[in-house]
Amino acid sequence: MATERKREEKRDIEAEMEVYKKLGTPGEAHKLLSRMAGTWNTLTRSWMEPGKPPEESAGVCEQRMVLGGHYLQQECTGEMMGTQFTGIGFTGYDNHTRKFVSTWMDSTSTAIWYFEGPIEADGKSFTQKSRYDDPVRGPMEWRSVCRLQDDNTMSFEMYGTVLGGQEEKMMEMKYTRKQ
Repeated sequence: MATERKREEKRDIEAEMEVYKKLGTPGEAHKLLSRMAGTWNTLTRSWMEPGKPPEESAGVCEQRMVLGGHYLQQECTGEMMGTQFTGIGFTGYDNHTRKFVSTWMDSTSTAIWYFEGPIEADGKSFTQKSRYDDPVRGPMEWRSVCRLQDDNTMSFEMYGTVLGGQEEKMMEMKYTRKQ
C-alpha cells in the first residue's frame, strides 16, 4: 500500500529564510559568552562525599568563540582524584528556544552530557539542567550555574540530585583570567 503525501500549500521561502536569518544571528546572550573567551586559571573544589571536606585542584581553561561567534568552545585541563583530567565543552544560546545549550565531554567518562536552561534576570549568569543515568548512583538530575562576576572572574557550580533525594553540591570551579 503506497502512502501519499498531502500537497503542501505554497510556501513563502523568502519569509522562511528571513526567520532563519534572524534566529541565526548572534545577540545579547552571545555577547555574554564572548566575554568568557580567553585563558583562565581555575581552582576546583569537588565534594566526593557529603559532610567530608572537598578535594581541591588547579587547572587551566582555554575558551574561544567559534563558528562566527555562535558558540563558546571550552578546553580544560587539570587534575581530578589524583589523575590528569581533560575536558571539552561547547555552549551556545538558541535564539529560538531562548535557552543556553551546552555539551560536555571529559576524560573521566564516555558520556556526552547535554545541558539547557535560561539566562538569569541579572544578564550575567545562566542555570542549566541535565539528566543522566549515573552508573553508580542511578538516574540523577544535574543543575549547573555559570556566573560572570566581572571581566576577569567567573564561577561554575554543579549540583546533583539522585531521583527522590536531596540536592547535593558536587563541584565548584572559580575562574580567574590569566593576565
